[in-house]
Amino acid sequence: MLLDQRLLPQQEVYIECHDVQATADAIHNMVVRGAPAIGITAAYGTVMAATQRFASDPQNWQKAIEEDLQILAQARPTAVNLFWAIERMRAFIANINGDPSVSLLDEAQRIHAEDIAANLHMGELGASLLPAHCSVITHCNTGSLATGGYGTALGVIRTGFQQNKIQQVFADETRPWFQGARLTAWELIQDHIPVKLMAEGAAASLMRQEKPAWVIVGADRVAANGDAANKIGTYSLAVLARQHGVKFMVVAPWSTVDMHTQCGADIPIEFRDEQEVLGWGQERFAPEQARAWNPVFDVTPAELIDALVTERGIILQPDSDKLLAMAQNS
Repeated sequence: MLLDQRLLPQQEVYIECHDVQATADAIHNMVVRGAPAIGITAAYGTVMAATQRFASDPQNWQKAIEEDLQILAQARPTAVNLFWAIERMRAFIANINGDPSVSLLDEAQRIHAEDIAANLHMGELGASLLPAHCSVITHCNTGSLATGGYGTALGVIRTGFQQNKIQQVFADETRPWFQGARLTAWELIQDHIPVKLMAEGAAASLMRQEKPAWVIVGADRVAANGDAANKIGTYSLAVLARQHGVKFMVVAPWSTVDMHTQCGADIPIEFRDEQEVLGWGQERFAPEQARAWNPVFDVTPAELIDALVTERGIILQPDSDKLLAMAQNS
């Protein structure tokens, strides 16, 4: 059961996925988005695939399910949590004897529960970096909708607000899908957290006039050197933050850290349909002759990141040595 995020906040509609193809389509078509949520969804999709493969061929289901895992893996290329979850489920599958339904569902639910616990811990860690009575900027959506629950960057904001540290949140609209306007604002309003929306182009003026303490964002993949891929527009915020003396925080579970990807240049960046930029829904508002450049993510270099917060701890000014040390010591 997936809450269709494409219809929020006007409608709350749930979509039922009954097989792996429907699950992959839901991921690709943005019914569900946010790296941790995508990984959790893929884990549940694997359970359905295994149940159906075992029912049709109890002897060879573990081999046959590889086709299903590839369908899931191809749904979105940038969010490493998708591949992490698939690999974890694949390793679990290798040790199953007999009907996989119950034990594999237990593993998917563990992934889900672990993500929520990680979010709560990251919220406490990130909030410890916030000064009193501050305002912050966030980009895209990193809350309960993007995770198993509570949120990464939005989890820090929630905890900071509960601790009376955050007085005002400024949220980018997040073109072209408007996740900030449709999702982040909706979540913050549910929690009675003051939120003001702004166009991405307003960020520099806001930083000059309002002096926010931090920009707090999530990530879809963090490379081994600390470079972080996140929703397009994040890199711009990081550059502006450095120019204006505003701190920049990336909040992501350790499953988002890809120690096999050396730097941001090696992270595959997803491009989507031009229509997402040229119009909205089925309505085109750009001239017919116009084309669009529509990368979904950009990469923020590690040197622009003041703090990387994971459930394993806080890394200030992240780099290759600090990430390697955390990987080895945890």
